[in-house]
Amino acid sequence: MLPGFAMIGSGTQDFRLHSDTTIVARPDTLTDTALPVVVIVGRPNVGKSTLFNAIIGQRRSIVGDEPGITRDRIHGEGSYLGRPFVLIDTGGIIPNDAEMIPSEILKQARVALERAAQIIFLIDGRTEITGADRDLAKVLRKIGKPVTLAVNKIDSTVREGLAHEFHSLGFADLFPISAEHRIGFDELLEHVTAAFPVDAREPAPQPEKRPIKVAIIGRPNVGKSTLLNTLVGEERSIVSAVAGTTRDAVDQSLTHDGVEYVFVDTAGIRRKGKTKLMAEKMSVVMARRHIRMANVVLLVLDATEKVQALDATIAGYAHEEGRALILCVNKWDAAGDKGKRKFTEEIRDELKFLEYAPIAFVSAKTGAGVPGLFRMISDAYEAASKRVSTGDLNRFVATLEFDRNMKIYYMTQGSVRPPTFVVFTDKAKDLHFSSERFIINQLRKRFGFEGTPIRIKAKRR
Repeated sequence: MLPGFAMIGSGTQDFRLHSDTTIVARPDTLTDTALPVVVIVGRPNVGKSTLFNAIIGQRRSIVGDEPGITRDRIHGEGSYLGRPFVLIDTGGIIPNDAEMIPSEILKQARVALERAAQIIFLIDGRTEITGADRDLAKVLRKIGKPVTLAVNKIDSTVREGLAHEFHSLGFADLFPISAEHRIGFDELLEHVTAAFPVDAREPAPQPEKRPIKVAIIGRPNVGKSTLLNTLVGEERSIVSAVAGTTRDAVDQSLTHDGVEYVFVDTAGIRRKGKTKLMAEKMSVVMARRHIRMANVVLLVLDATEKVQALDATIAGYAHEEGRALILCVNKWDAAGDKGKRKFTEEIRDELKFLEYAPIAFVSAKTGAGVPGLFRMISDAYEAASKRVSTGDLNRFVATLEFDRNMKIYYMTQGSVRPPTFVVFTDKAKDLHFSSERFIINQLRKRFGFEGTPIRIKAKRR
């Protein structure tokens, strides 16, 4: 069962299984329901039945590798955040196919589509767009119902970039998901059910709050372990003046102002050539892995030293992974006569690519400034998770004074963490660096996004 998701009624009496593995519906009950109807459509073997089973929470559709297992439409009742609806799983649709069974599938699907309040168009994210996908997209556009494009089998952040290729089908609302691993469900269902009425008979459940994962990174002996101990209020990490004391990642969970955090103190990352012992080499590999798994990264700098090239290298790891980032200047109590303005200018000059990252001046030893990190972490996480509607983005595009040899038709947001936007232009090439930077700066000015990198992908309309 999904977080914030509940099953309403069993409905098991509506279907029976035959030995030939075809699901046959008994007399249609759709005409008797006042609930909004959500229909899952797509070509054969893209994962519609897996998605249906995952949402409903029961194994109602037969799942297998053979295309076309589901031939009749089946339906069940579900609810997301107190908004009940009817979910329909259609057979794989192949428009204009000459075979009798696919034609009957299309006929069955059309009956469901006539009642649909929302349509989930499911695509296989691991394959290229097929002719059947394009034909089905044309059919769905002609129907005139709200269509949400769900790109399935995107089971890792590395694969999320593949999902943006499917914007060429012409649907603004796109969500990368994994039906098998139940990734991306909350975003998809929250969008699909946003306009559905809440059942007044029961209070709407709140979505499950997941902990914010925070990786503490930096050069050896900048005070990462001391900072972790101060944050959690106990001696959790081994602290010493010997550089490289921490070799294993240390994690600690705590709740602050109702928000749960999981802090990971990673090993100090050294320069290449300085890492000779196998244990230290592995600790560096694990530190980079924890950066990849984190939601927010705290890059710890030493206020008693200048910003070094290794600081920039380590920051680059977090930036490349698209992690929300906070620059934490530690040992500020021992910084002497250094001023915050001068040190900030030095940071901005040496780490130009991190202009979006807020700076905190703290002393892990005395605790000065440390409590304020919780709010900064929470704000950075919310910024990285922010989703802007396509309507707001198109109004934003209309205000751009884009005096360049390129026309922007419209823009949509493809994913979050990091916020990734797809810009549709009249050119079959990537945006110039200056154009991309201009759009990112204007997005920050209009919508915020402080503390998180922004990705821009250009597509020809």
